[in-house]
Amino acid sequence: MSEVTVSTLAKLTGTPVEKLLEQLAEAGMSFSGPDQVVTSAEKMKLLGFLRRTHGKNEPAEDPSAPRQITLKRRKVEEITVAAGKTKTTVNVEVRQKRTYVKRSEITPSDDPGRDEAQRLLAESHARQDAEAAARQEADQRRADEEARKRETEQARKQETEAAAAPAPAPAATPAPVVEPAPVEPVAAVRRPEPRVEAAPPQVRPSAPRPSSAPPSSPRPSSAPPSSPRPSSPSAPRPTGPRPPMRGPAGPSSPAPGGPGGAPGAPGARRDDRRARPARAPARPGGEDDASRFGRGELHLSDAGTARRGARKKPGRRQEASRSGGGVHGFSRPTAPMLREVAIGDNILVADLAVKLALKGAEVVKALFKMGVMATINQTIDHDTAVLVVEELGHTAVRANENDVEEALIAHVEQTGEGELRPPVVTIMGHVDHGKTSLLDHIRRTRVASGEAGGITQHIGAYHVQTAKGVISFLDTPGHAAFTQMRARGAKLTDIVVLVVAADDGVMPQTTEAVKHARAAKVPLIIAVNKMDKSDANPDNVKQGLANLEVIPEEWGGDTQFVPVSAKTGMGIDALLEAISVQAEVMELRAVVDGRASGAVIESALDKGRGPVATVLVQQGTLKKGDFVVCGTEYGRVRALFNEVGAQVDAAGPSIPVVVLGLSGVPDAGDDFVVVEDERLAKDVAQQRETKKRETRLVKQAGNRMEDIMAQMGQGEGQQSLNLVIKADVQGSVEALRDSLTGLSNELIRINVITSGVGGINESDATLAAASKAVVIGFNVRADAAARRVIESNGLDLRYFSIIYDVIDQVKQVASGLLGVEIREEIIGTAEVRDVFRSSKFGAVAGSMVIEGVVRRNKPIRVLRNNTVVFQGELESLRRFKEVVDEVRIGTECGIAVKQYNDVKPGDQIECYERIEVQRTL
Repeated sequence: MSEVTVSTLAKLTGTPVEKLLEQLAEAGMSFSGPDQVVTSAEKMKLLGFLRRTHGKNEPAEDPSAPRQITLKRRKVEEITVAAGKTKTTVNVEVRQKRTYVKRSEITPSDDPGRDEAQRLLAESHARQDAEAAARQEADQRRADEEARKRETEQARKQETEAAAAPAPAPAATPAPVVEPAPVEPVAAVRRPEPRVEAAPPQVRPSAPRPSSAPPSSPRPSSAPPSSPRPSSPSAPRPTGPRPPMRGPAGPSSPAPGGPGGAPGAPGARRDDRRARPARAPARPGGEDDASRFGRGELHLSDAGTARRGARKKPGRRQEASRSGGGVHGFSRPTAPMLREVAIGDNILVADLAVKLALKGAEVVKALFKMGVMATINQTIDHDTAVLVVEELGHTAVRANENDVEEALIAHVEQTGEGELRPPVVTIMGHVDHGKTSLLDHIRRTRVASGEAGGITQHIGAYHVQTAKGVISFLDTPGHAAFTQMRARGAKLTDIVVLVVAADDGVMPQTTEAVKHARAAKVPLIIAVNKMDKSDANPDNVKQGLANLEVIPEEWGGDTQFVPVSAKTGMGIDALLEAISVQAEVMELRAVVDGRASGAVIESALDKGRGPVATVLVQQGTLKKGDFVVCGTEYGRVRALFNEVGAQVDAAGPSIPVVVLGLSGVPDAGDDFVVVEDERLAKDVAQQRETKKRETRLVKQAGNRMEDIMAQMGQGEGQQSLNLVIKADVQGSVEALRDSLTGLSNELIRINVITSGVGGINESDATLAAASKAVVIGFNVRADAAARRVIESNGLDLRYFSIIYDVIDQVKQVASGLLGVEIREEIIGTAEVRDVFRSSKFGAVAGSMVIEGVVRRNKPIRVLRNNTVVFQGELESLRRFKEVVDEVRIGTECGIAVKQYNDVKPGDQIECYERIEVQRTL
């Protein structure tokens, strides 16, 4: 120990405690008593003081003396490595390095905490040593007590057996053989002594094994009868002469360890080893476990292995590593292994095979039997994987892979009392019914005049300060292609204002808007627009909406109808009043103080600002610097802008803002959530991206055999048109992709290779060149690098700003790929009245044109009983003796058919022509 007390130090140095305290005081250290601890630094100080007192100055240290010594050791060995059929010798070099430093160079620690820790460590070591010694002593006492109990039990058994045994018969000649066998005297009487003495050593292997059968029921056999195995080392073994087990006195001498025998003889030890109480008793009848192999048992338990090994001859024991028994022996399963397989939303076939502990080919085989054609590297969905697992006899459980999503849900739970928030109103209706113009009049702006073609092609978000309070408006497109935009607007809204033109009535997109509002379960307010026109008919609008079960209040329904005019401003105040009343009835509330959450209305890729997303805050307050997750994208809010482009610091519930700082362009309609740190946001985004990719792979893989059989032969005549679509916003990309792929039919398939937001770059052009695709730019342009690739490969690049033009031109391009169709049109029919023979033309049919016109240079068919018997050309067409080009209805003529002389009266000659018709979609 590095720390000792004053009294301990006095005992070690042989100095009285009082004198040692005086020396310490003279050295400048004050100690109050003998129980105070002396540190290493204080001992060194005392030693220096005593050296100086006795005139022994400390030797001056030689500056040239080494301060430390480093010992290096290098050892090289060779090992042989077996590599298949060859062996390779490898040199192994071991290097060791140790450094020894002088004690004078080590600065003693003056930290009392370190000294205290060392003292506590030493005390802990001493306490552990004492506990170990106590445990060892207790184990020794326990072992001695068990040995004593064993000896007492064995002595008691011997006394019991000796008392229960009858007196030995006088037929036994030598007394020494009868005395040591008190267990089975009957066997000793039945076995004559001369036979025992004359038994050669070769008899021992044929003797039966000792068994624990009761003496009263000996097994009849021609071999010498077996006796029970002795339960103590002093009992003899009557199974025949065994030289290692018997003493040097011969067969008639008592067994070693018994009466008169040496207790420490080797035979006694061996007999004691065979008579352990822990050994399992043999089966009745003397069979032991020999019939295990006859019964065909395949498994070796620990007890059975021990019994089997105990019957083997000593000296022929197998090595533990070569024997089949023991703790590490092989044990074949008694029943099929049933496993619980955890399966997520999607899983690779290879991963499923690993979880089932099967080869991948067996899982693929099971899939083929179910009709799913998938390889080992393809992904299958959850339902298919569950069917495969159950088919193979295992149990499938749902894997919980949404740990990050659950953490996100627990992280963003809103607490607190909600406050009243502004209503979110979505303007919906048919195209060109005045939705944007009506909203412009409310906002005092002119957005509609800046739209391409005068129609809205984006979803817009605005919040307006009115006399009735703040109202947030979402303006949706009315074109048929923007169905997803309208559905998205209906899901995000509180109230839907359906704009219907009074001069146009209910149109297809009006009906679709009513369905979206009912699906979202939001109230409807009907704004009958264009009331300033002379041909306005609001009753027609009411009647049309009543057919859709939208009943106005004046007809006994619950839907408000407000006549308005976006041009003159008529009814605007009444519309805002209706919106405010409806919002008060709904009592819209949201938590203001807390982490923000909401939805992405629209997203785009700005060249100067990067990914830009327009979001609608639904709960909490979105602030600059927050970490957000938007679908598969994440990031930190770098800036917030309102609808007019002014920068703001925060946005509360029901307020739309533009967010900058995301890692990519999110999909329109994705939810956004504010989280505490970037780590959680990144984990959630990566997990969602992985699931999205797996879902996409599942759609591509795992074709069913029925689908493949149905598709066989269909693709031979089907043309394919590949497209690359780039647009300014995500909503336009969705609308274009859905509209153009919907033009496909059995003759042509329109395939969108890739689509995205932002300008056309070089990678888009390269992909279009590789797939021979048409590049479409909707409100975007190609950069210089992309234009070079497009020009060098001769690609078709087209720019558009109106969605009508995109659909029309794609139809034209697709029609050009379809080519032309050859059709046959019958132009005339002539009936044969008589047949004349001509030396020049052969058979000439005198005919009457009964339908249409017959032309000389057109192909003809000969019909007999309305069945075609010949198809060819006219060789001659004459009227009287003149050769004519055509003969009209009601006129007689002579017709000579080229290379056909079997014309008969009553036949019909059908004249037709082939025309080319351009195929269209």
